[in-house]
Amino acid sequence: MSPTADVSLSRLDTVYLARVADQAERYHDVIAQIKSLMSSGDGQLTMEERNLLSIAYKNITGTLRGSWRAIDTLEKRPGTTKQHKRLMGVQKDRIKKDLDEACKDVVTVMETHLIPSANDDEEMVFYCKMKGDYCRYLAEFSKDKEREQYSAMALDAYKTAYKHASITLPPTHPTKLGLALNFAVYYHDICDSPERACFLAKHAFDEAIAAVSSSKAAVSDQVAIEDSLMILQLLRDDMILWSGEIS
Repeated sequence: MSPTADVSLSRLDTVYLARVADQAERYHDVIAQIKSLMSSGDGQLTMEERNLLSIAYKNITGTLRGSWRAIDTLEKRPGTTKQHKRLMGVQKDRIKKDLDEACKDVVTVMETHLIPSANDDEEMVFYCKMKGDYCRYLAEFSKDKEREQYSAMALDAYKTAYKHASITLPPTHPTKLGLALNFAVYYHDICDSPERACFLAKHAFDEAIAAVSSSKAAVSDQVAIEDSLMILQLLRDDMILWSGEIS
């Protein structure tokens, strides 16, 4: 058998290949491996598998978002000629096309596989939040009706995630706090409403602090305490920043 011949891989082998691809920063290969698990199984992923998928998408889209913003900054520099702006616009359009493709792929995976098969607890919150995040990215780089469409999709996903989080997760859970942070960013960046962003962030922050102060934080939450503390700090920093924008 040749080295490139197709072979039937077990789930363990597939996950191992995904780990190797992750270490090699071959994020498209990571996604392909995890997708193969979803298509051949019941659609559910283990914690490790979903983290590999999430990190791969985050790295791909994060690089593209950073590239777009770098060119946007160059484009706005004083003295930039019209010709240079036009050429930069061509490159920004190319990046946006790649970003749209990646974000739409995430949304499709969430809607087709992961949300329908998710347990009605933290798993559902995680995937609905993930859908909301990538719809937010699509809205971030879109205009007019397209922006409105993706903004509405993001809002719906965040609301669904928030509803499930309110019922199933303690205030100190990092997934719930991460959702509150990103939902607040949505209100600030997409809806241009620092008031609503601050309100949501403050509610999540105060609720978590009250739970810790009254010793209501579950023992299981202590495993992820560092993540929770980091997100609480981000919430606090954003509240301070956004409150200065409220007239």
